[in-house]
Amino acid sequence: MINEKSPSRTGEGSGSILIRGARLHNLKNLDLDLPKNKLIVFSGLSGSGKSTLVFDILHKEGQRQYLESLGMVTHQSKPPLDRIEGLSPSISIGQEITNHSPRSTVGTATEVFTYLRVLFARLGRRPCPHCGKMVEPSFLPGAVEWDEEAGGENGSDCPHCGRAVPGISMASFSFNKPDGACPICTGLGVIAAADLSKLVDETKTIAEGAITGWEEWYVTHYSKKLRAAAKYYGFALNLDDPIRKWNSAARDLLFYGVEDQRFRRHYPSVKPAKTNAQGQFEGVATNLLRRHAAHIQDEAYREKVEKFLVRQTCPECGGSRLKPESRRVTVEGKTIIEAARIPISELSAWLDEISRTLPPEAGPVLAPVVDDLRERVRRVVEVGVGYLTLERSSPSVSAGEAQRLRLAALLGSGLTGVLYVLDEPTIGLHPRDTGRLIGVLRKLRDLGNTVLVIEHDLEMIREADYVVEIGPGAGMHGGRVVAAGRPDTLAAADTVTGRYLSGKISMPEHVRRAPNGKALVIRGAREHNLKNLTVSLPLGLFVAVTGPSGSGKSSLLFDILDRAARRRFFGSDEMPGAHDAIDGWEHLDKIITVDQSPIGRSTRSNAGTYTDTFTPIREAFAAQPEARRKKFSPRHFSFNVPGGRCERCEGAGILLVPMQLLPPAEVRCPVCHGQRFQPDVLAVRYNGFNISEILHMTIEEVGDVFRGVSDAASRLALMMEVGLGYLPLGQNASTLSGGEAQRIKLAKELGKRAGGRTLYLLDEPTTGLHAADTARLVALLQRLVDAGNTVVVIEHNLDLIRCADWVIDLGPDPSLSLRVEIGTGGGDAGGYLAAEGTPEQIAAAENSVTGKALRITVNP
Repeated sequence: MINEKSPSRTGEGSGSILIRGARLHNLKNLDLDLPKNKLIVFSGLSGSGKSTLVFDILHKEGQRQYLESLGMVTHQSKPPLDRIEGLSPSISIGQEITNHSPRSTVGTATEVFTYLRVLFARLGRRPCPHCGKMVEPSFLPGAVEWDEEAGGENGSDCPHCGRAVPGISMASFSFNKPDGACPICTGLGVIAAADLSKLVDETKTIAEGAITGWEEWYVTHYSKKLRAAAKYYGFALNLDDPIRKWNSAARDLLFYGVEDQRFRRHYPSVKPAKTNAQGQFEGVATNLLRRHAAHIQDEAYREKVEKFLVRQTCPECGGSRLKPESRRVTVEGKTIIEAARIPISELSAWLDEISRTLPPEAGPVLAPVVDDLRERVRRVVEVGVGYLTLERSSPSVSAGEAQRLRLAALLGSGLTGVLYVLDEPTIGLHPRDTGRLIGVLRKLRDLGNTVLVIEHDLEMIREADYVVEIGPGAGMHGGRVVAAGRPDTLAAADTVTGRYLSGKISMPEHVRRAPNGKALVIRGAREHNLKNLTVSLPLGLFVAVTGPSGSGKSSLLFDILDRAARRRFFGSDEMPGAHDAIDGWEHLDKIITVDQSPIGRSTRSNAGTYTDTFTPIREAFAAQPEARRKKFSPRHFSFNVPGGRCERCEGAGILLVPMQLLPPAEVRCPVCHGQRFQPDVLAVRYNGFNISEILHMTIEEVGDVFRGVSDAASRLALMMEVGLGYLPLGQNASTLSGGEAQRIKLAKELGKRAGGRTLYLLDEPTTGLHAADTARLVALLQRLVDAGNTVVVIEHNLDLIRCADWVIDLGPDPSLSLRVEIGTGGGDAGGYLAAEGTPEQIAAAENSVTGKALRITVNP
C-alpha cells in the first residue's frame, strides 16, 4: 500500500482522525490516518468499501459520540473497530431525497420564498377590490419579525375610493396557510379528478358491468336510484342502453351526482333530490373522490383508489397555488408567482432593482432582508442549480440537485469544526460546473471544517488535498487502503484509480458506427423549456444526449419520447409532453426505459427478487434431499409468504420499535436473530450454505455457489456485468442508490430475449461507477447496439460521451456567443439544439458547453 503522511500530521495528535482495526462489512481490519481541515476524496471501485468507511463508520460514529457527549441515548452501537480518535460532529449531505411532501418546493426548502413573502407583504402594490385602482404599500415603524403575521400591513382605506382594503401579511403569500392558499386546491396547485375511462366502460350497460366495482347488489340498488332520479327530474333513461347512448343529463347524473353543478346546470330550478325515493345519487366520480379524501391517511387504501384518479392542474389558480388576491400583488412589476417561475439565477437582476428603488422609510427594515435574499440566491447559483425555479416541487428534483441545495444551505451556516460527508456530489452535474462545485467544497474546508467526499470524478480527485483509495477490488476483494496521499502520489500508484488518474489506461477504443439512414424524429418539442425543437435520433447507434443540467434532456427523452412510446406500444394513459409529432416508429418493435427510480421501498424487495433470480435459487433449495424429506416446496424458502419464514418478524429479520418523538428504531428479530427463516428451513443447505447465508452473500459469491443452476447463473452474471457483483443479493431495495437501482433494472431487461429493433433509454447509467466499472458498462451497451438495437443515454460522463457514435447536445442558443458561467444553458436559457454529430464534431463546435469540456479534457 502507498500511504503518504499528511503534511498536517506526522504522528498521532489533534491534527488527524485516527482509525484502527475497522472491520465492518468488507473492511479488512483497516487502519487509516486522515488529516483534519482538508478536502479528502475517497475513491475505488463500486462496492470496495468506501461508503462503509465514510458513512457507516466516520459519519455515524461522529454522530454517536456527539450525542453521547450530550447525555442522549442514541440506540447506535459502536462499529466493530479497535479505536477511533479525533472525530468531530458529523453532517451527512447524501443523495437521498428526504422531503416527499407535495407542499414543499425549492423556494420553501431554501427559504428564498420565505424572504420573498416578506418583500411582497411590505412592498406589494395591489388593486383595490372595490375601485380597481392601485394601492401603494404603507410602511409601519419597527423591524421585521419572523412569524406569519409580521412583515405586512393592517387594513387601511383606499386612497382613491375611501373604502376599506384588507391588510396583507406573510401568510397571504403562503400556499401552506389558509390566508394564502387557493381555496380549490388548498395550495397544492393540482387537484385529483376521477379517470372516467377507468371507472366506466361506456360500451356496456349497467347490468353488463359498465361500472368498475359494482357487484350485483350495487347494480340493483343504484339502478333503482337512477330510475327514480330520471322520474324526479323528468328525463328519459333506458338502463338497457350502453352508457355511450345516454343523454348528457343522464351521463352527468351517473358521473357526478345530483349535488354537482355539472348535473344541476341541466335543471337549475329543481331542488336536488334528497331521498332515495326521489333519486338521491352521489355519482361514481364524486363517490370515488370522497372515499379518497376520507382514507387519505390509509396508504394501502389510498394506493388502491389512486389507480382510478388523474392529477390535473388546478383550474382556479393555474397551478400557482395562491388565492386570487395574493396573485394580484406586485413588486417592481412582478407578482410573486412570476418571481417563482423564473430561474433562480435570473432573480439577481430583479433584486438589484428592488435595492435601488427601496423607499427611504423602508430601507432600515427591508435592506437587510434584500441583502440576505441576494446572498441565498448567490449560494444556490454557486452550487450549480441556478437553473431551478422556486416553484419546482421538492419531490421532483433529482438526488444530485437535492444534495446541492443542502450544500447551498450549509454554506451560509458558518459552522466550524464539523465533519462534512458527501456522496458523489458531481452526479447530474455537467463537467463545465464541476470546478465551481470544488470551489464550494473548499469554502466549507476553509471555514475550519473537514470535508470527506466519496467520488469517482477524476477532476474532483485531482483537486483534492488528500485522496484515499479503497480496494483493490469490490465486495470480498475490497476493504483495504491501497493508496493514500496527495493526488500526484495516487497518480503514481499502480492502482485502478491511479492508472486512470495518470492516463496509463482509459476507456477502450471503439470503431464508430456510421448512421444507417433510419431515424426517430421528434418534431416541435415544446415541453418545459424546449424551444420548439426538431431532433433526429439515428437508429442502430449508441447515442448520447448531453448538455448542462436543466437544458431539457429529460424533457425530451422521458417526458416526450418515453411517454409517447409507451402510449404507442403499451397503451399507456399518460400523455406525452408538448410536441407536434414523432416519425419513424415503423423502425422499432419496442422501447425499454431504464431510469433511476427506486425498485421498491419495502424490506421485501431486493436485487434477487426484482430480477427473479431468487426463484431458481428457491427451487434449487427445494430440490435438496433434506427439503424433499420434509416435503418443502420453493415457497418455504421465501421470506414473503407464510410457510418457512419466521412469523415473529414475518420474514423481515427486523422489528420496528416505536420511539417517542423519533423515527421507529430497527432491532434484530429476537426469534430468528435476523435470519428471516424458521430453523428447519435453515437446516437445508445447498453447496454448504443455507438460504439466509445466500441472501447475505454478494452477487459475485452467490454466482460461484449456483454456477450449476443455469437460470440463476445467467441472471447473476448479468448483474455482475453491469457492475453489481459487490452487492449483497438480499440487500433491501430501499437502501439502494439510484444508480444501483438503474443497473438492476438494466440487468433484468437484458435477461429477456430481444430480437433487435429495440430502443433503450437510460438516464445517466454511469452514476456511482468507477471509471473501470464504466468501461465494463459501456462494453455491454455497445453489444446491445451490435445486436441491432438503439441505445440512447442522458450522460455527463465525458469518457462515455467519447464512446458514443452520435451526440445530441442541448443547451443555450448556439447563435449566441458561449457563456461559461455556472448555470448558463439550463432553465429558460436552455432548450436549444446546441450541436449534433460525432464526439469529434461536438468538440469542434465553438458554442457548445459540452464541446468545450471535451476539448479541455482531451489531454488532462
